[in-house]
Amino acid sequence: MELLKDDSGMSTVEYAIGTLAAAAFAGALYALFTSDLVQNMLQGLIQRALSSV
Repeated sequence: MELLKDDSGMSTVEYAIGTLAAAAFAGALYALFTSDLVQNMLQGLIQRALSSV
């Protein structure tokens, strides 16, 4: 029962899970922003902004 009360190393696991979640989120954002749809939308937005000046 003493092993169940010992939580040493718990913060290391929490940091590892947080790091993996951040990396997965970054990968999803990269995939989103490199997609053709988003690139076309951003290009159109920039062209409209520059043509109105």
